[in-house]
Amino acid sequence: MAKIAFILLCHKDPEGIIAQAERLTAAGDCVAIHFDARASEAHFRRLREALDPNPNVTFAARRVKCGWGEWSLIEGTLEAVKAAVSAFPAATHFYMLSGDCMSIKSADYAHDFLDGADKDYIESFDFFDSEWIKTGIKAERLIYRHYFNERNQKRLFYASLALQERLGLARKIPDDLQIMIGSQWWCLRRRTVEAILDFCDKRPDVMRFFRTTWIPDETFFQTLVRHLVPGREIEARTLTFLMFTDYGMPLTFYNDHYDLLLAQDYLFARKISPEATELKERLGDLYASGRTDFALSNEGPRLFTFLTGRGRVGRRFAPRFWERESTLGRERELLIVACKKWHVGKRLLDRVRQVTNTPTIDYLFNEEDTALPDLGGIQSTLAKRNRHRRALVRMLFDYYGTDRLVFCLDPADIETLEDFYADRCVTRLLEVECAFTDDYLTGHAKRVGLAGDQTPPDVVQRLLPTIRYDIVFEADRIRDANFPGTYRIRETASVEENTYPLAGFLDVSEAKAREIAATDYLFVD
Repeated sequence: MAKIAFILLCHKDPEGIIAQAERLTAAGDCVAIHFDARASEAHFRRLREALDPNPNVTFAARRVKCGWGEWSLIEGTLEAVKAAVSAFPAATHFYMLSGDCMSIKSADYAHDFLDGADKDYIESFDFFDSEWIKTGIKAERLIYRHYFNERNQKRLFYASLALQERLGLARKIPDDLQIMIGSQWWCLRRRTVEAILDFCDKRPDVMRFFRTTWIPDETFFQTLVRHLVPGREIEARTLTFLMFTDYGMPLTFYNDHYDLLLAQDYLFARKISPEATELKERLGDLYASGRTDFALSNEGPRLFTFLTGRGRVGRRFAPRFWERESTLGRERELLIVACKKWHVGKRLLDRVRQVTNTPTIDYLFNEEDTALPDLGGIQSTLAKRNRHRRALVRMLFDYYGTDRLVFCLDPADIETLEDFYADRCVTRLLEVECAFTDDYLTGHAKRVGLAGDQTPPDVVQRLLPTIRYDIVFEADRIRDANFPGTYRIRETASVEENTYPLAGFLDVSEAKAREIAATDYLFVD
C-alpha cells in the first residue's frame, strides 16, 4: 500500500503547519519540512518544539534562504527530499506541498489512487514547443545566466540580461537534456526521487546550468523526470488542484468552495485562504475520514472561467492591419446563420445546400473539426482562422468559385459578426431562435464542461438560470447591434411564418424557402 512522504515548503504560519503535519501523519503518512531561512527564528523554534516528538516528521538538515524564481527554491526542496528519503525508508511516494495546500480527498482515497497506477505525476511539457509560458521572457530563462531576482532587483535583472545579449553570451543547453516545463507541485515514486538525487551527484554540469536559470522550479524536476523515467510511466498532470485568475495570480478558495473542491479529480488543492477556518476544519476532518465515495465532475476550471467571464467580453484595441486593409469584395454576399444549438444550425445549412446549391460551411470559427479544404494551413486551427478571418473567407469564396457563401456562427461570437459587417461585401444575418428546456441546458453544461455526469442535481439546478440568462444575453447583444439585413426564424413558428425570413435571407423563391422551412427534423433535439 502507498505510503506518502510529503515535502512541505513553508515560510510562515507555524500553527497552520503544525496542524497540517499532524493531520497528514495521523493517517499514517510522513512529512519532511523545509522552513525558509529568511523566516522568523521564533516560528522555526515553535515548529521544532511541537513536531520533534512526532516520529513521522523530519526537518531539512540545512535551511536555505528562498526567493521567488530562484534556484534557492530547488535547493530547499532537495534538502527536504534528502531528509525524507533518509528518515522514511518505507515511503513509496513523495508529494510536494506548500503551507497553503490542503487535502480534498481522504487518505484512503489518496493511497488507493496511487496504488492504482505505477506512475509519476508531474506536469512536463516541451519548454519551446508548448505554450505553457504565456507572457514574459522564454528562451532567455535558459540561455542566459541570472544572478539577480526580477521581483526585487528589476533594474539589475534586465541590465544583466541586456548586457549578455549585447555581448553574445548565450550558452548551450546540456546536449542530452530536453528542457520541460510545468507546475512545481508533483508526486513522484521513490525510485524516481532516488534516481534524481543520484543524477544530481553525478552531473555537476547540469546543476551549474540550472543554478543560474530563471524560475527553475518550473523546469528542474520536470526535465529530470522526463530524462530519467520512461514516458509511459509519467502522467503529465499535477495531483494538486489550482487555478489562476485573469491577472496570473493563484485563485484562493474559501468556505463556500468545499463541494466544488471535493468534486475535482485531484488529491490536494492550493491555495486555501488563511481566513477559511471552516473550510480548513472540514477538509482536515476529511483526510482522516476513510471516505472513498467521491463523485467527480471536474468542472472547476471551466465553471470558474464561465462565471467570472460574464460581463467581461474583451475587445482588442484596434483592427489588425491585414483586416483593416482587406475586403471580401463589394459584389460578394456573405450569409451568416447564428444558432446556439449547433446541431440545428448544421441541419439548416445542409438543407440550404441541398435546395439552393449554395456552398455552406458549418461552425467555421467555433469548431475545430469543421470540414474545410486545404488552404495552405490558414484553416488548420481555430486560432489561425480567427486571426485571419477575412483572408480565410476570401480564399473560400475563391476555392468554391462563388460570390455567395453561407456559414454558421455561435451567437456568442459577436466580434466576428461586427468584423464582417464592417466589410464592403453584402452581409446578411439569420438568427435561429430555439427553445431551451432544462434537460437540454443540463446536457449543454456537460458538453462544455461546466458540469459532469456526477455533478449533484441541486448544483446543476443552481447553474441553469445563469446558462439560460447567458443565452438570452447573447441574443440581446445581437439585436442591440442593429445589424442591417437581419432575419429571424423560430422553432415555435409555423412553416409559413419561417418561409418569408428564409426567402429574404437566402434571396430565393418562396417555394424553395418553404421547402427548407418544412424540414420536419430541423429542430429535433
